[in-house]
Amino acid sequence: MRLPDLEAWAIFASVVEHKSFSAAADTIGLSKATVSKAITRLEAHLGQSLFHRTSRRLALTEAGKPLAEHAARILAEARAAEESANDAASAPTGRVRLAAPMSFGVSNVAPLLAEFLEAHPGIEIELHLSDARVDIVAEGFDIALRIATLPDSSLRARRLCSITAPIVAAPSYLARRGTPTHPAQLGEHALFGYTNVTGPWRFHRTGEGDVSVRAQGQLSANSGEALVPALVAGLGIALLPTFIIAEELASGALVELLKDWAPPPIGLHLLTPPSPLRPARVEALIAFLSQRLRDGS
Repeated sequence: MRLPDLEAWAIFASVVEHKSFSAAADTIGLSKATVSKAITRLEAHLGQSLFHRTSRRLALTEAGKPLAEHAARILAEARAAEESANDAASAPTGRVRLAAPMSFGVSNVAPLLAEFLEAHPGIEIELHLSDARVDIVAEGFDIALRIATLPDSSLRARRLCSITAPIVAAPSYLARRGTPTHPAQLGEHALFGYTNVTGPWRFHRTGEGDVSVRAQGQLSANSGEALVPALVAGLGIALLPTFIIAEELASGALVELLKDWAPPPIGLHLLTPPSPLRPARVEALIAFLSQRLRDGS
């Protein structure tokens, strides 16, 4: 039985990561010719091209795209195995790449990181904040925090806590347009769309079943914070996580509607790549975030 060409797979992953043969060669300390030969060797073994090459651009072929994810996992697991052996004899060191939603990351994650870094002086954190759903394997993240109802996937996931997302509006809007007392009445109102909450708004009340409403209004955004000024100005109604609108609810600038109707639960999840092998620095941050962000913390 022929063993896999693990060196070629690792070089392939590095070329994908750096988007360049030359940059990959510089990073891993090999010549560009050696890198090129490894890719050619792998393509010959697989019987298909992995890259489209021009003088100015390097792009994965359709065949190469799914294989790039496998290569990234092979390289990540090899690195993790080596780092795990090294970490066993010393305090955790090195960089952890962490992805989190923008607003939640600023309000709830960033304040915790100073405490973690003080306790682990050898660890560096690269925090990536975006409301876009990142591909943590392809983009090389060690950990991602995600607020969603998760579909089935190969990623390892643990649910940390519940996220409350009430229906809210300004008193001035309600004075002008009236206060809905049933979700079905929301269709008569200006509903702002938080585009990270996909699909219709769904509600449930025991004894009355489920009601769905599709948001339609003058404004939609992929950042919940971007909807708040228009909400406070009395221009519409929105469904937003409490961590975005806590100050406005406390001050009375926004009020919660339909309190006796429950939307489906949304969880905060911690995701990691499929491999169970993780460096000690990643395990340390996972344990810290799991403890500090869990329900009731």
